[in-house]
Amino acid sequence: MDEKTMINDVLEGVKTELTTYSQAISEAENMQLRNTMQQLRNSEESFQYELFKIAQNKGYYKPAEKVNEQQIIKVKNDLQ
Repeated sequence: MDEKTMINDVLEGVKTELTTYSQAISEAENMQLRNTMQQLRNSEESFQYELFKIAQNKGYYKPAEKVNEQQIIKVKNDLQ
């Protein structure tokens, strides 16, 4: 397995973990458990961003094109 594939696999796994943390946090009644999961989620988000930057710098990831203000306003209006 090459480096690009490994990095992309880890990024996908972290995205799944972040989704799971969000769901669990939103359903947690125990505040101590909720705080612990939030700390774990925050750590995972930092890790994901660092890995994303590595992938981007190596050319493994190309972000979507930037949008202009009119496109942002249109999407915002469509969602309201």
